[in-house]
Amino acid sequence: MSALGKVYLIGAGPGAADLITVRGARLLAEAEVVLYDALVTPEMLALCPQAELISVGKRSGQRSTAQTVINQQLVDCARRYARVVRLKGGDPMLFGRADEELRALEAEGIAVDIVPGITTAVAAAAATRQPLTKRGVARSVAFFTSSTAPDQPDHPALPETDTLVQYMGGREAAATAERLLAEGRRPDLPVVVVENCSRPDQRILRLTLSTLAHGLEMAHGPVLVMIGEALQRRPQQPID
Repeated sequence: MSALGKVYLIGAGPGAADLITVRGARLLAEAEVVLYDALVTPEMLALCPQAELISVGKRSGQRSTAQTVINQQLVDCARRYARVVRLKGGDPMLFGRADEELRALEAEGIAVDIVPGITTAVAAAAATRQPLTKRGVARSVAFFTSSTAPDQPDHPALPETDTLVQYMGGREAAATAERLLAEGRRPDLPVVVVENCSRPDQRILRLTLSTLAHGLEMAHGPVLVMIGEALQRRPQQPID
């Protein structure tokens, strides 16, 4: 039996090619095969021209590659190649289904290394110049998503925290706002929405919790919703 290759789970960051880590870029340049997400840009893939490219994109509400199929592809690639990269948007360990892929690879005795990436919440805070924490105002942050496993409730309890950051929030943001209002959050609580964070077509929308409850009119890119007192615009803050 031939030796098994090694799999690298690499975070591509929020989108811009120059926001990947130096280590991530180096490993991409050395990879023999790269299995990449739908949100990975062509500019990012240009960092690995020598590699075989396999799209395993998963997009909410669209036909996509099943996770079990991706897991098997990773195992098959590790049996054929010495250096396999699984390139994920953001950070592999945050809403990246890394646990499922790690389990599949570890069950076959395949070595795995993980390279963190800039998660979208941090990039969105930078893009909007809005810290997610603020002394005397917000000292806790929760990242959450409304996407659930088939055996979980459709609307799990919202985190109790000062700043809420909802990943993949385009469709679910209005429902989140309604629930927060029902819990007693004030209607004019600041909200910042970022679509296509760090990309040329990035869009920033500033609104209130009551406005968010009426829904979002965004395009088709990934949407991040940030809610909390820390998102209040500063008096001298430049316009986006």
